[in-house]
Amino acid sequence: MPALETRLRTGPDFDQNAAAYAILIEELRGRHSHVLAGGGERLRQRHIERGKIPVRQRIDTLVDSLSPFLELSPLAAWELYRNEVPSAGIITGIGVVCGLPCMIIANDATVKGGSFFHETVKKHLRAQEIAFENKLPCLYLVDCGGAFLPEQDRVFPDRDHFGGTFFQQCRMSAAGLPQVSAVFGGCTAGGAYIPALSDEVVMVRGTGRIHLGGPPIVKAAINEIVDGETLGGAEMHTYISGVADYLAETELTALGKLRDIVAALNWPETHRTTARDTRPPLYDPSELGGIVGTDLKRPYDVREVIARVVDGSEFQEFKPNYGSTLVCGFAWIHGEPVGILANNGVLFSEAAVKGAHFIELCDQRRVPILFLQNITGFMVGSEAERGGIAKHSAKLVYAVSNTRVPRYTVIIGGSYGAGNYGMCGRGFQPRFLFSWPNARIATMSADVASAVVTDLRRSSLTRGGADETELGRIDRQTRMQFEEQSTPYYATARLWDDGIIEPAQTRDVLGLCLALAAREIELPGHRPVYRM
Repeated sequence: MPALETRLRTGPDFDQNAAAYAILIEELRGRHSHVLAGGGERLRQRHIERGKIPVRQRIDTLVDSLSPFLELSPLAAWELYRNEVPSAGIITGIGVVCGLPCMIIANDATVKGGSFFHETVKKHLRAQEIAFENKLPCLYLVDCGGAFLPEQDRVFPDRDHFGGTFFQQCRMSAAGLPQVSAVFGGCTAGGAYIPALSDEVVMVRGTGRIHLGGPPIVKAAINEIVDGETLGGAEMHTYISGVADYLAETELTALGKLRDIVAALNWPETHRTTARDTRPPLYDPSELGGIVGTDLKRPYDVREVIARVVDGSEFQEFKPNYGSTLVCGFAWIHGEPVGILANNGVLFSEAAVKGAHFIELCDQRRVPILFLQNITGFMVGSEAERGGIAKHSAKLVYAVSNTRVPRYTVIIGGSYGAGNYGMCGRGFQPRFLFSWPNARIATMSADVASAVVTDLRRSSLTRGGADETELGRIDRQTRMQFEEQSTPYYATARLWDDGIIEPAQTRDVLGLCLALAAREIELPGHRPVYRM
């Protein structure tokens, strides 16, 4: 395929953009470092003194040596709950165990005892959803105190609350996706159902416990006084109740047994018929920050981004002379084929129709689709309306909604209004959605929102005239609200994406995601595995 030729010329503007973006990268890395500490040094040390391994170290021990681990939503719950629930108290991600990609869901007991907050549930459910779509076994590293009781109304009763995680677990087992748990600490109340609904369970002697009601609940409910080990310890559940299948003397032994279980899954062989040799881009991905910059109002050619993401910078562009504000074309990323739709300005009718046509081509050819979002929305105004922008934009939305191939989205700039929908935003359920540190997502930009709200307020005032002081206050308040709520950290804290990634990491992250979709696994019909 033809290779893109860069037109990038380094100079003061590029250097200024690169320096500004470097600040965003440092901020992102600093926040990642903060959440790596879990519940803090004091609780981490107490965790270790109890003979327990920190959660990310458990994952490092479980996955194959030198293999990648794609952590999802590490900044979930950022700046919520006074920042006392880093990563929402749960680590999720995709790792390779005995050569098999698996979804790993691991509670961090140093964060509120591994209890479930609203964002914890969302993160757990999202991990299960990804596992379901990509046909991945689920490995649960359980150290969970159940629902955080002060949050019970946001955790317990609704459709997508804690019960939804159990529903998903049962459905995945019935679909033939293994559900395997290793219990490292207390599993109380709802937390007890994670191992109880698993196909196989390993428990660690002395620290692993499973009980629907802990000693305080038992005392309050039936006036029985019993210690935690007698009530739900690993020996009791392995030798007496049969809730657990394997007794491990240490956490390392439990992780080893988990690897043994995965190795014996007899997982179907995968047949990759489309992959080809990987070649790096012709141009350095580290230049992306200088190209994109931090000013969303400054235009750039999105082909410069594509040239630093795809193999060999090769890009077969579709309809290059039509609907030029949407760049479409075929490429390869880490040896996997991909169709790319990337914004190069506002979406006009021509661009929307072109995008819908291209998506149909990808669907017919079974080529996964990547959306690179930097979009203010669809074109507005009388000329656009007379040209049928409503029906043409709907064609793009229909195509995005109904394509059968995997879809992936990266927000590399602004993501506003219906443009978010037409470019496969979160509501259109892409398999993965990541953001860059300069990203913004909202119904509209802060400038547009403040102008709209102020004009609406001005028109509602009486004939006595507008109160400019009041209008100024409304303008400032609206602008502040939209600026705060459109940042990537606000979005990722609430699980609106699967994580914020550095631009230079985009190619590798997408390569991992595309490789999962390339595995053609046919699972026969199954019944779920019940605990016997």
